[in-house]
Amino acid sequence: MQRRTFMKAGTSIASATALAAATTAGAQTTNSTPRPDQRMAQKYRFDDPNMDLFFMAAMSWGPTGGLDIGQAWYVASTITDGDADSWVQAFSRYGDLQNAQADTWKAKGWKQAAGEARLKAFASYRSAWQFAAPGGVFAGIYAKHKTAFATAMAELEMPACFFGAPYKGKQLPGVYLQNPKKDASVVVVIGGADTCFEDLFLTCGRNLLNRGYSVAMVDLPGQGINQANGLYWEAEAEKSIASVIDVLVERFNAKPGRIALLGLSLGGYFVARAAGYEKRVATVMASTPFPDPADLFALSVKHAVDSGNTTPPTEATLRSYQSSFWKAGAKTPEEFVSRTANMKADASLVTLPFLSILGAGDSPVFARQAKAWHNDIRSTRKSFVLLDASTGADGHVQVNNRLRLTQECVGWLGEIFQG
Repeated sequence: MQRRTFMKAGTSIASATALAAATTAGAQTTNSTPRPDQRMAQKYRFDDPNMDLFFMAAMSWGPTGGLDIGQAWYVASTITDGDADSWVQAFSRYGDLQNAQADTWKAKGWKQAAGEARLKAFASYRSAWQFAAPGGVFAGIYAKHKTAFATAMAELEMPACFFGAPYKGKQLPGVYLQNPKKDASVVVVIGGADTCFEDLFLTCGRNLLNRGYSVAMVDLPGQGINQANGLYWEAEAEKSIASVIDVLVERFNAKPGRIALLGLSLGGYFVARAAGYEKRVATVMASTPFPDPADLFALSVKHAVDSGNTTPPTEATLRSYQSSFWKAGAKTPEEFVSRTANMKADASLVTLPFLSILGAGDSPVFARQAKAWHNDIRSTRKSFVLLDASTGADGHVQVNNRLRLTQECVGWLGEIFQG
């Protein structure tokens, strides 16, 4: 998106930049007052806060099969800070390199190594499209990512069954990982504003599977590439989640009462909504509960305007802005705010067991909403976990320590399903 085109959208650069940050990465701060859209309390590699968050995301996927530390840092060394195209090209090239390596090893009969390289190719393509503009470039990289992921699942002999949940005449794509344990409970993982069901495998799906759970990961409206098919973020997220659970029960024999929901980032809103309506789940977990997304959007705009609009946004931030509007089905910031205004969850409706997880370095708005949600829900069985800097998991959705996210969830699930 050219900057002059952006200016025609009907608002200031500062306002639109803040809206982008509110739905994507946010920013670190060097003073004592965190920004409302903060996501990490410290800088790791890039000055651009959006890039820094998703660089940390790329690093955090290493232990479950994404790029290893040396690989991620190599790719980062070829990226110009804040330059969206250099990010897209660097990660795309590395995906191609890993795919070629996988093909070489597969031809030699090294099936395991081929699958490992293929999964790294997927992780590279997944990172690449983070700053790709909606349209042909995004679609092309996304197609590569889907192919690489499906091929890796087969080469690694993962128990992956791809499915579609019927919704509004279309399909919500997902994958079901069947645990060998016949009586395994099912965890349904719902990602956030910048996610796809495949990357949830690296975030926590593989770890959940290894700890004895069957795992379903799915893209709701506005996630993955669903927005390209006319499915945008919706306030009544419980409806699309119900469609997914229908499929799990009917096709995969998931047992009502043995199903858990886990929502991450904006997924913390989606599952908070479902917690008030869906009777087939035994518990809901969120990092973090996010009952009022519109609150964050509005505060972020105000912060940007009050700050005086002194720093022009990077191209990466502009791409984040463009992508967020696309997922909401909006063309202007005003329309974006309008289309998300009804995204609110009612704490008074929630009585089932609920786990709330918060990183201490996350947005103060996320923190305030998570604490209020925990206090206000009517559940008699609930837990609030605050992870500080000493855990290495204080970032948004534990982006700097994904294992800790799984550990907290599995500990809670053990108490729910065995207690």
